[in-house]
Amino acid sequence: MSNTKEPLFSAKNRKLLSIPMSKENPITIQVLGICSALAVTAKLEPAFVMALSVTAVMAVGNVIISLLRKTIAPRIRIIVQLVVIAALVILVDQVLKAFLYDVSKQLSVFVGLIITNCIIMGRFEAFAMSNKTWPSFLDGLGNAAGYGWILIVVAFFRELLGSGTVWGYQVIPEGFYNFGYKDNGLMILPPAALIVVGIIIWVLRNKDKELIEEN
Repeated sequence: MSNTKEPLFSAKNRKLLSIPMSKENPITIQVLGICSALAVTAKLEPAFVMALSVTAVMAVGNVIISLLRKTIAPRIRIIVQLVVIAALVILVDQVLKAFLYDVSKQLSVFVGLIITNCIIMGRFEAFAMSNKTWPSFLDGLGNAAGYGWILIVVAFFRELLGSGTVWGYQVIPEGFYNFGYKDNGLMILPPAALIVVGIIIWVLRNKDKELIEEN
């Protein structure tokens, strides 16, 4: 029997990072985590911080669940998963309050609601409970990145068109406003997030015809 170990970044492992970015994106394909897209994408900075927060919770949480998977009784697995998520979310929340207090205030209760994010629970249950530590880490990282880039794109366009700023900095010249340009108030309202996500889904599915056939 061969004792050759699979490379850390084998083709199979690389797919764990790449597939959630497009063909199995948790927001645009699996339609999970939509609440975050509605709640925290009016500005780019809180959306970026939320994406990083979910990445930390999902990647580390997947590793913890993978390490514990053989010791968790099936009857209490959901409870254990929730405890792991809650502990990590509390840690992330405290870090944000300590180092990014203003952003933490903008995110408000939505950091705490990471506990109920079905993307994280889904990856714990579908992947980490039945896979080794390294693939579980990559799966968590890939799905969090797939979730995060959608949030960042949505927030970029909502802030640009709704407030004329990007990351709080004015990017639309004052001269435009002097000539009658007005920020689109709709873009800072939650329905705008659905509109932008819908456009992203349309673009992705037209770009990759396989997505239309599979769905």
